[in-house]
Amino acid sequence: MNTSAVVFQRLDKWLFFARAIKSRTLAAKHVIAGHVRVNGNKVDDPAKRLQPGDTLTITLERDVRVLQVISPGIRRGPFSEASQLYLDLTPQPTARDPAMPVLPERDAGSGRPTKKDRREFERMRAPET
Repeated sequence: MNTSAVVFQRLDKWLFFARAIKSRTLAAKHVIAGHVRVNGNKVDDPAKRLQPGDTLTITLERDVRVLQVISPGIRRGPFSEASQLYLDLTPQPTARDPAMPVLPERDAGSGRPTKKDRREFERMRAPET
């Protein structure tokens, strides 16, 4: 038996085992929708074969994750086991520019803004002249 053989795994299965996406079905749908790139190339086939060293860019609902495949998964285990399958290369979010004004936030369910609220909001948004 050749011990130096490269081990492959389906993309949707690996995403499920690495706990990047909740279920294998959702992982397949995510790939088909074009939200996953392998080594910079958009993939639309859930059966795409992954191997160690491949870099995945996954667009999730609120963020983008960049993961490098270290090894294929055997099962969907706990987080500690799943985190051994990849190296997280996701860049840290940039800090907010302090020069940008902070827009006021309204409490949910507090109703429509009053005319006074709207005037204050417009004053904050308007460029100073």
